[in-house]
Amino acid sequence: MNYETVIGLETHAQLLTKTKMYCACSADYANAPPNTHVCPVCLGMPGVLPVINKQAIEYTMMMALALNCPIAEFTRFDRKNYTYPDLMKGYQISQAYAPISKQGYVTIEVDGKTRKIGVNHIHLEEDVAKLLHRSSGGEDYSLVDVNRSGLPLMEIVSEPDMRSPEEARQYLIKLRSILQYLGISTGNMEEGAFRCDANISIRPEGTTELGPKVEVKNLNSFKAVFMAMEYEEKRQRKAMAEGKKLVQETRGWIDEQNKTVSQRTKEYAQDYRYFPEPDLPPIVISQEWIEAVRGKLPELPETRRDRFMSEYDLTQYDAVQLTNTKAMADYFEEGVKANKEVTPKEVSNWLLGEVTRITNAGGIDIEEFRKKVGPAALTSLIASSHGTINAATAKTVLEEMFNTGQSAGDIISKRGVSQISDTGELEKIVAEVIQSNVQPVADYKAGKETALKFLVGQVMRASKGRANPQIVNEVLKRKLAEV
Repeated sequence: MNYETVIGLETHAQLLTKTKMYCACSADYANAPPNTHVCPVCLGMPGVLPVINKQAIEYTMMMALALNCPIAEFTRFDRKNYTYPDLMKGYQISQAYAPISKQGYVTIEVDGKTRKIGVNHIHLEEDVAKLLHRSSGGEDYSLVDVNRSGLPLMEIVSEPDMRSPEEARQYLIKLRSILQYLGISTGNMEEGAFRCDANISIRPEGTTELGPKVEVKNLNSFKAVFMAMEYEEKRQRKAMAEGKKLVQETRGWIDEQNKTVSQRTKEYAQDYRYFPEPDLPPIVISQEWIEAVRGKLPELPETRRDRFMSEYDLTQYDAVQLTNTKAMADYFEEGVKANKEVTPKEVSNWLLGEVTRITNAGGIDIEEFRKKVGPAALTSLIASSHGTINAATAKTVLEEMFNTGQSAGDIISKRGVSQISDTGELEKIVAEVIQSNVQPVADYKAGKETALKFLVGQVMRASKGRANPQIVNEVLKRKLAEV
């Protein structure tokens, strides 16, 4: 029997507010000592009263509008009761039954096809503390850092509309891109600012009823999401083929072993004993407030992609790659505007070629690359490749620019790698190459065009890569005609 994979994602994003969700503690705790950004509210002390962070509400409204979700006129907070060491109060203040928005969608591109993925709802809650597991003297123990507890956490719950691990990955990439464009979250998965739980099941092709759902946790990268979903769809298909019964459960992804392991059978909503948060009032969202928030929306990825295609005459592929992250799109536009001697296509080629190669090799992003080589510095190098240096040398110079932070001009001057375009100087080199390569010259004279390429290579070698290839071709043909 053939089975269809069904995937839905519950995605969490920490919001870039100045303070926490329900108290005045600073949300900027990245480099702070443990348990220093805390107060009685986020420590869960008895009798304390939370206060709603208005900025977090507006950030969530912005995301909802960007995902084509209508904003609810009424929203409230609930208590989600469960016991775990990282939950200081013994309950989490969330929005289970009256979220800020419902029923939106986002489009993704997979294998050249556009897919529409539904967004069930978006709601706000608070993050939990961080557990640090340690071993010492043969004993295991855990430490609790409460700095993260109470951070505003936005949850985006998709419909079960994804049908492959690649669709799940592309959906997450699209969500992170929108978050970064809005400026409301870093979207950094490695730091836990953007994370997800994946729900996956299989069902016979042609049916509509969902199978037992498996929730997979501990997914901290796009690669982990893809591999976990790939592993699960294979595991579930194998179990069905062997006549085993699939059960609804929570499984954890073990990165080092590339597999999921069972953690517990799935809880149901009633297990959390939800009830309205008695210390926080419901929120009424007016149409005027919605329009004020809508006015703050920036240009979003799809709009910017289309503009790059029309304004800069880029292909759809280039435009999509450049606008996947706001940082890359900003770098591209600043580079184009910094130097009129280069074309947008040239800047795009360098960013998607050599620059991406350098960032991938170093495991860094474009923002880190920018600290060494800014947009104006890159386009200055590109302009130099029009005549001052050749393309191969330009790639080497870029490497040194990144490693040292020096300008293209300084490196070219210091290394003496400027391109030789002087005809007189090139004629001397060409004459020497013709004299020392009798057989290739004879082959060329006999009509073998490949011999010309060999001779060009010899001239480039003799000039240590500095000869202008176009002029070399012209001089070679002229000199060979005289032989």
